[in-house]
Amino acid sequence: MEAKTKDLWVFVETNEDGSAKNVGLELLTPGKEMAAKQGGALAAVVIGRGVDAAVDAANAHGAEKIIVVDGPEYQHYTTDAYAIALCALVEKYGPTSMLIGATNNGRDLGPRVSCRLHTGLTADCTALDIDAESGNVAWTRPAFGGNLMATILCPDHRPQIGTVRPGVFKKSAPGEGTAEIIREDIRVPAEQIRTQVLELIEELGSEKVDLEGAEIIVSGGRGVGGPEGFAPIRELAEVLGATVGASRAAVDSGWIPHAHQVGQTGKTVGPKLYIACGISGAIQHLAGMSGSDVVVAINKDPDAPIFDVADYGLVGNLFEVIPVLVQEIKKARA
Repeated sequence: MEAKTKDLWVFVETNEDGSAKNVGLELLTPGKEMAAKQGGALAAVVIGRGVDAAVDAANAHGAEKIIVVDGPEYQHYTTDAYAIALCALVEKYGPTSMLIGATNNGRDLGPRVSCRLHTGLTADCTALDIDAESGNVAWTRPAFGGNLMATILCPDHRPQIGTVRPGVFKKSAPGEGTAEIIREDIRVPAEQIRTQVLELIEELGSEKVDLEGAEIIVSGGRGVGGPEGFAPIRELAEVLGATVGASRAAVDSGWIPHAHQVGQTGKTVGPKLYIACGISGAIQHLAGMSGSDVVVAINKDPDAPIFDVADYGLVGNLFEVIPVLVQEIKKARA
């Protein structure tokens, strides 16, 4: 389809309570700069039920327009309802590009929408820009197992769509928003929604793993040696008020659930402090935590690649180093 405007859209995914997920607010940061380069406005698209909190958040974090679809059929995410609503909005307003967070839902929604609109989609992007020569979005993503980065253009079809990993960009500081609020009434008949949410089950019981929103993460890798090796990791995380992460090696070994995984096939994170314990630093893991403000590495191998990206490195056995760190932190807070 042809673009009707030069606007850039950011799909702001919502939680069950109507609040905004972090990734949508994060994408408003690069979206603002990109929209300016395109010569259009930055619009947030919010779909859900009772989403006033998400609308307020998008307004505070820089959206110039906010398009809202609110209805009972959007209480829980379903591919059919959300795809129908988003495609209807695109066909009406005709943005030139759209950013979607690469969450479980975003990775489902993006391909469905791009297929219906007969346009392209670049998945799991880790960098964004506007190509100076063509004016197209330059989508950058890992390729060949993360061993190189590919930059992809979509010159012939609109809108240009990409999913972007959570944690790649930082949310802007909230401010006094002045966004134009546009409310659209899009109803989706029940017979067009082919799936139904019967029950929500917390996979990890009482343990909530929010790696993407964590300010401090303590991660363990192959060097922890087994499930019991995460005991000191959890102790350090507890005294720091941190979230526990893990490398793929630890997850694949069954030592810790996948929800804790950081890396190319896990979560992309950008905490203020990332402590890597017994993690060698394979490129696939680095792709998921390179946005951290400060990286501390603990590894007994002085030649481990993780030290190449670490701001501070401790060469030693993590089972000896971590207890000392825990005691020193407790002393400092006494």
